[in-house]
Amino acid sequence: MSIVLINQPTLSFSRTSSSLRKGSRSDLVHFAIEITAESMSTPALSGGTSLFSGFTRLCKGLAVVLVGTHIALHFFPSAITYLALIPARTIPFAWNLITAGYVEQSVYGVVISTVSLLFIGKLLEPIWGSREFFKFIFVVNFLTSVCLFITAIALYYITRQENYLYMPLSGFHGVICGFLVGIKQIIPDQELPFVKIKTKWLPSITLLLCIAISFWTLEATEYLPTIVSGTYISWIYLRYWQRKPETKLRGDPSEDFAFSSFFPEFLRPVVDPIASIFHRMLCGRSDASNDGQGYTMESEPLPGSDSIEASRRRERGARALEERLAAERLAAARISQRDGVENV
Repeated sequence: MSIVLINQPTLSFSRTSSSLRKGSRSDLVHFAIEITAESMSTPALSGGTSLFSGFTRLCKGLAVVLVGTHIALHFFPSAITYLALIPARTIPFAWNLITAGYVEQSVYGVVISTVSLLFIGKLLEPIWGSREFFKFIFVVNFLTSVCLFITAIALYYITRQENYLYMPLSGFHGVICGFLVGIKQIIPDQELPFVKIKTKWLPSITLLLCIAISFWTLEATEYLPTIVSGTYISWIYLRYWQRKPETKLRGDPSEDFAFSSFFPEFLRPVVDPIASIFHRMLCGRSDASNDGQGYTMESEPLPGSDSIEASRRRERGARALEERLAAERLAAARISQRDGVENV
């Protein structure tokens, strides 16, 4: 999925830079895609190597953690009882709420999570910044584990089946689904080639497929609570909690990112009243604090506040992506010079 996002037609840097100052809400991400495409066209990155370059240091470090924990479990299987989330043992092993998200028990899981982390992080981290990107991963991972713990305890009291208490739960797929929500927020109208599906539907399609597969495969049922929790927690974080350092505001109050935007158009009149109830219950106080900083009580931006925030976000992303492009061009020049010396 993330590979498709990167393989867009190459556009000129000067044109995207000039249009960035007066573009729409999604111009920053289009700028990111264009910069990535242009960096792939440099001579030193040709020949198939460009696709696997430009990964951020944070993403590579987390990928090492995912692969390392999987290898450690292969040689020390008993470590799963200390690292994975086992609801009956979470007390006193409370650190499982943090470590469980970075433990992949299957080869397929570690491959999918690592590849998704590297390629999606390559898109999101330059826009959010490394600190905010890491904060997003930590918060979504921790709260997803908390939701899994509560769900397992509830299922035990409902069914009286002890396997809900002693089943080791772990995996990074909750955060990966959270990344899809981040892509939905940043480039909702970007179409994926070949399938012609807009990226705003990626979280919804993923959830729908997982729910459908869970009716036929027991393993998919084990992943479903993590996927649902990761998707919802990430939306809560981006909608209400994510701090915007440029404007000192929190969240994304736009209608395009409302909870009902995850559903088809004909279901939104039914979803909106239900979502508004939970909105008032969980986030009414957050709205009141944002109201004094430029938002109304309904979490709608006042005239001018959203455009200023978008403009500053675009400028910040432009600086980050321009620095990365300059670094890649410098590396390309050095490699070309070295190849020329070797040929002589």
